[in-house]
Order: sequence, then C-alpha cells, then structure tokens
Amino acid sequence: MGPGPRTLELFYDVLSPYSWLAFEVLCRYKNIWNVSLQLQPTLIAGIMRDSGNQPPAMLPRKALYLRSDIRLLSQHLQVPLHFPKDFFSVILKKGSLTAMRFLTAVKMEHPEMLEKVSRELWMRVWSRDEDITESPSILAAAEKAGMSMGQAQELLERVSTPQVKNKLKETTDTACKYGAFGLPITVTHLDDETHMLFGSDRMELLAYLLGEKWMGPVPPAVNARL
Repeated sequence: MGPGPRTLELFYDVLSPYSWLAFEVLCRYKNIWNVSLQLQPTLIAGIMRDSGNQPPAMLPRKALYLRSDIRLLSQHLQVPLHFPKDFFSVILKKGSLTAMRFLTAVKMEHPEMLEKVSRELWMRVWSRDEDITESPSILAAAEKAGMSMGQAQELLERVSTPQVKNKLKETTDTACKYGAFGLPITVTHLDDETHMLFGSDRMELLAYLLGEKWMGPVPPAVNARL
C-alpha cells in the first residue's frame, strides 16, 4: 500500500478569474494525483487589503493585457471564461462578500456541494455576465448547482451570522499567513514542509513538488469526457 493522499488547499474567490482556472485544473487532477483537495473560500478584498496589493486592472496596461491573457487561457484550459461587460463595476464596486460568505456557509453545512456551487457562481459572473451579489442570484446559482431551494435559503439566511463571518475571516487570515498577496494560492503540505504557489500557472511546478505526472491542463482521462 502506497502513502496516503497529500493535502492540497486551494484558496479562492469567485471574483478572481484566475482562481476559476486553477480550480478547474485541480478538480480535473484530484482523482488522478494522490491528493486530497481542500477548497477554501477566501475573500480577495481582505487579501489585497492585508498585503497592500491592488487589483491588476487598476493599471491600464495590465488591464489591457488581462483581456488577451484570459481569452487565451480560456481556450487553452477549456474553461468558458468571458469578461463581464461592465468589468469595473462587477469587480471593483460590487465585489464578492455575500457570495463568499455563502460559499463559506455551504462548506460548513453541505461541503459535498461546495465544488458545484462555486463553479456555478463563477459561471454566472465570468461566463454569462450575471449578477452574484443579490440574494435571488445566489439562490439561483445554488439551485442550478443541485441544491434544494430550502437548503439554499437556509444558508443565505446565515451569511450575516458571526459564525459564518468569522469563518471567512479566519480562512482569509490563514491565506495571509501563508504569504498570499492575491488569489488563487495553492498550498501543499509535504512531510514537514509547506509550499505556497500563487496563480493558475504553477501546475507543472505543483506536479514536480508532489512527484506526480503533469499531463497538461486537460489530462487524457478528462479530455475523453469533454
């Protein structure tokens, strides 16, 4: 019998398109590599504030580059990612606080639904240019992901409770302690060492750290199902 699965933690926010890319690649590999993937809903605004960083779109040249970069990555990684029409309003004004509190509540009460609900929220904001801030939008995402309306409504009612608020803050603080200055970050726990990798383009390096085989962003076993 070989060694047990290594723990990978993915700290992410659905406001971050690069988080979605990392999320999809790791979800494809979680049953191929010998890993246990732990999804960690995190508030990117808290990361930026704590680190003193600013959204890359605040710099005009970076903003221009982002559109091209995300378009190519969307094709390469086979993730249906598209820029919202009113990008600055969606990303810089509306934010993701309620959505990330909702995902925190999902993880606390129905962790088996976290992957699907997270993906559906990304699909809303980054594929279909739909809202993720209003209660009906969050409920619609949860229902489309397979959650009953009763379950989703109950969780939505909990997003303002101290338990949910504190849990999201705790997760965000943990990411900061690992050295996060943006999202996503993937944290690996190997023997007595912890490695923090930033971004969605460190998967080959992650495979090296794990001693696993990197087979591209869409491994053959997954590609056969797409």
